[in-house]
Amino acid sequence: MSSYFSLFIFLYVVNISDKSLGEMFTSVMSVKQAVFAERQLVDYLRIYLEQEIQRLDDIKRFFSRVTSLHSGIYNEPSATIANPIVAFKLVKRLTSEWMNVVNSNEAEENINALREGYRRMEGSLPTLEDLQGAAQGLMRLQDVYHLRVEGLVRGHFQRITDGNAFDIYKPPVSDTLSGDDCFLVGKVAYDLEDYYHSVQWFEEAVHLFRGREWSPEDEGTLEDALDHLAFSHFKTGNISYALSLSQELLLHDPMNSRVHFNVEKYEKLLDESPPATNQSLDLRRPDSTYLRTRNVYEKLCQTKGSQPKHFENPRLFCDYFTNGNPGLLLQPIKRELISLQPYVVLFHSFVTRAEAKSIREYAVPGLRRSVVASGVNQATAEYRISKSAWLKESAVVGKMDRRISMVTGLNVQPPYAEYLQVVNYGIGGHYEPHFDHATSDSSPLYRLKTGNRVATFMIYLSSVEAGGFTAFIYANFSVPVVENGALFWWNLHRNGQGNVDTLHAGCPVIVGDKWVANKWVHEYGQEFQRRCSLNPEE
Repeated sequence: MSSYFSLFIFLYVVNISDKSLGEMFTSVMSVKQAVFAERQLVDYLRIYLEQEIQRLDDIKRFFSRVTSLHSGIYNEPSATIANPIVAFKLVKRLTSEWMNVVNSNEAEENINALREGYRRMEGSLPTLEDLQGAAQGLMRLQDVYHLRVEGLVRGHFQRITDGNAFDIYKPPVSDTLSGDDCFLVGKVAYDLEDYYHSVQWFEEAVHLFRGREWSPEDEGTLEDALDHLAFSHFKTGNISYALSLSQELLLHDPMNSRVHFNVEKYEKLLDESPPATNQSLDLRRPDSTYLRTRNVYEKLCQTKGSQPKHFENPRLFCDYFTNGNPGLLLQPIKRELISLQPYVVLFHSFVTRAEAKSIREYAVPGLRRSVVASGVNQATAEYRISKSAWLKESAVVGKMDRRISMVTGLNVQPPYAEYLQVVNYGIGGHYEPHFDHATSDSSPLYRLKTGNRVATFMIYLSSVEAGGFTAFIYANFSVPVVENGALFWWNLHRNGQGNVDTLHAGCPVIVGDKWVANKWVHEYGQEFQRRCSLNPEE
């Protein structure tokens, strides 16, 4: 490899080995950058193959030359070897050329170069945590949107309705999952003792592994899948099927003492307690131990809930809005009143496409795993899968702050509001039901010493192909992603109490790269912009 090429690789690796790539599964932007990392690995592999092909061609030429001698002049060895030149070449070949071929280090040098290239790229590659996170993203989509695993395996996003499978979204570009892909998803669930999911994914893995040869890039095998599937069925109570799978596994691995022990155990359990003939063995998804609103949340992600149409509720309307601000007189903003309780407004075309792109690009270097309030501290959580960055002073951020202030009438300058937070969602990225305002006096939100979050202004910086709704749980409606639009709602009542109807969630993104920007406005500094009511209950 030339020194110029090596320098190029080094600079390339330095360029993409960025801190924002950590926890890659939490940001689609980071996953996109992984494409370039794999492209570099493909180049390393291409160089390796070219060198190996050259090496094997050299060996083939040596083989062809020696073979032709033995089928030609060596047919009569007595007469041939009498020739001193022929004899010399034979001795020379056997003492030098064969030794050079057999003891050549070229193959080792080639594979070491490939391994060294991989090591250079390692910091830019996904980790085991990313694989687990991506697998959990697929299972999250499966659950929230009631997707069929069989459909996902074929690259389809399908749901069963009235006994029939239909596509909830048909992506223009997709791919299928292999047996090894399904095995690894099932293994992630299995390691989490989530046998509801492991059974479904191992079933597909076994189906795909059967009748095909093992590939060297695969981690799992048919035997592995049968083994894990049998135990998963045992853990879900289906002992008969666990026994059947274990017996099939013994056909492939008859000396496996552990599986023999399991077979004996399953047979004993079935003898002691035979399954009832009418016993249902349908897999049942476990109840959530922490998300009491799971069913409503998932329903709102699949549909738009009971959101009334404007013609059904005359108090909901669309208009061109100026808010009495001179800056909006010549170009009023398009306002759509989505809900009265809680009060939620959608401002259409709040940013231009160029402004949205500029904000995304400005945020990229600062993207880190999103956190949530955890007592008096902040921590990452599985119920929020995204990366976020806080943007301070810049021309485009200043323009956003002024525009938000014009349409809301609020003081959005720090410390009366937080810096603009830009969020990029990950694989199956979501944010389960939560409040934006603090619900505990120990919340880290109070460190600003400017009160609670009185209002939320959320800007959609991109479109998505499917999923990603903003769902208001108790209010029972959801809003799809509207590219370049912005949602606004009050988190607190006028008396300063939290509005429970603002419990909301970011639904998992099925397909797409979802970016939003959040502006959280605090109570202090808004005393004359949003006055208290004479009614203490309001």
